[in-house]
Amino acid sequence: MEVDEENTVSASLAELSTTVPDGQTVVPAIDPIPLQPVLPITPPVIPTPVVPTIASVPVIPPSIPRPLAPLPPRPPVLRPPLAQNGEVKASDSDSDREDTGTLRTVKASAPAYEISEESRLAKERQERLMQEFLMKRRAAALAVPTNDMAVRARLRRLGEPMTLFGEREMERRDRLRMLMAKLDSEGQLERLMKIHEEEEAAASAALTEGVEDESIQYPFYTEGPKSLLDARVEIAKYSIVRAAMRLQRARRKKDDPDEDLDAEINWALEQAGSLVLDCSEIGDDRPLSGCSFSQDGQMLATCSLSGIAKIWSMPQVKKIYTLKGHTERTTDVAFSPIHNHLATASADRTARLWNTEGTLLKTYEGHLDRLGRIAFHPSGKYLGTTSFDKTWRLWDVETGEELLLQEGHSRSVYGLSFHHDGSLAASCGLDALARVWDLRSGRSILALEGHVKPVLGINFSPNGYHLATGGEDNTCRIWDLRKKKSLYIIPAHGNLVSQVKFEPQEGYFLVTASYDMTAKVWSSKDFKPVKTLSGHEAKVTSLDVVGDGQYVATVSHDRTIKLWSSRSHEKEKAMEVD
Repeated sequence: MEVDEENTVSASLAELSTTVPDGQTVVPAIDPIPLQPVLPITPPVIPTPVVPTIASVPVIPPSIPRPLAPLPPRPPVLRPPLAQNGEVKASDSDSDREDTGTLRTVKASAPAYEISEESRLAKERQERLMQEFLMKRRAAALAVPTNDMAVRARLRRLGEPMTLFGEREMERRDRLRMLMAKLDSEGQLERLMKIHEEEEAAASAALTEGVEDESIQYPFYTEGPKSLLDARVEIAKYSIVRAAMRLQRARRKKDDPDEDLDAEINWALEQAGSLVLDCSEIGDDRPLSGCSFSQDGQMLATCSLSGIAKIWSMPQVKKIYTLKGHTERTTDVAFSPIHNHLATASADRTARLWNTEGTLLKTYEGHLDRLGRIAFHPSGKYLGTTSFDKTWRLWDVETGEELLLQEGHSRSVYGLSFHHDGSLAASCGLDALARVWDLRSGRSILALEGHVKPVLGINFSPNGYHLATGGEDNTCRIWDLRKKKSLYIIPAHGNLVSQVKFEPQEGYFLVTASYDMTAKVWSSKDFKPVKTLSGHEAKVTSLDVVGDGQYVATVSHDRTIKLWSSRSHEKEKAMEVD
């Protein structure tokens, strides 16, 4: 800024002054201004700061580098040979050894972990349960005699009481099995071997001397009462007649040119495909567990978890009688095939026989655990029950006597069905196995393996050679008894299959119930779906089909009874009304 002002003053002076010849000066016409004398300006005196003197930097002479000492030669490292044949390779460095030593020091210095009392008790309980499981598995692998006299003799030699108060044959055998497993776990095998040697020696001595000793003689079967022998003879006579009638009827249908089997099957499937919901009724205050039609189809029996069974009139589904007597929940109900008597099974370990007026006729006691399903023999003289004590039993309906206690399943037995000829019985259980038994000889003639989860429903087809099973693997399997193998696998439902039933007259279609809240109808010709009966709001536990296939009843955990009828039957009823 100061430079700009000086330039401006010099420029204005240049404009005022003009050049004139030498020796002359032109003065502009400006008013004279008196000039004041300018006083000299003296600057203020500033004291000079005193700066200390800086010492001179000494000159450092250049240093002479010293020669470095030579490095000592490093000794060669001896490495261990490579590990072979699974040997552990040792560490090849000092750092590994040092780290290991450090870790050992840290572990040694770390405080010991203290287990709480709760953890200690849980650990002891787990060890105890594991020992019990190993004991049971060891006991299941032992060979135990099936003859009760042999079991008593074995217990006597082991120094145990032959029988306890109220002990049955099966309980005595289980006690012997657990005792032998305990001795085996304690390492007393020599004692067991000695006992076996004594038994063999006594048996050989008895054979040599010709002395009969019941405690040593082991039959290959379990001796039954005289009533069982009479029942088997009667069952054989009954089944031979029924089988002859069935075969004769099948030959007549095959040889008769007027019989069109395919047209008859298609008509039955059309009837099944037209099933619609006809009636829905509240059956009980608790979930329903079983249902069964009477022989003539005029009555329907149901049971529930309340322990009460009820009889309903058909097809109006009106309650007629209430059956009270069980102290626990009822698990199944079945009508007799020859008269209007019905039987109920319960979790109180008993089965009961009633008439249609609600009067208790017989009580069947003997099972050691709750009952599963119940079924009548086609002759109506025998009753079969299944139980969670791993057995199924055959009873005389009139006398109430237990004729047969049948073992064979490794877990609880749930379902039971009798062949329409009366010669066979089929059982299924939680061991994912179905077995076919010959009632005339008591032998297990077939073991049907294929399900991967417990089998809950089983039923024979009226044709005599098909058997249907349904289980927790959501499938229904069709078995051919002639080929002794699985014929077809139906991926039936989205949840476990609780019950399977063939149409009782000809077996033209099959009905399955499931926990997916539906029941489905399948063709027995090619096992294709025919109809889905959907309407329940909870698990469908049981079903039954009336004799001519016109009605299907289902019961569920939603406490309702639903009756499904075909449309042709509805037309017939409408015509009767007109």
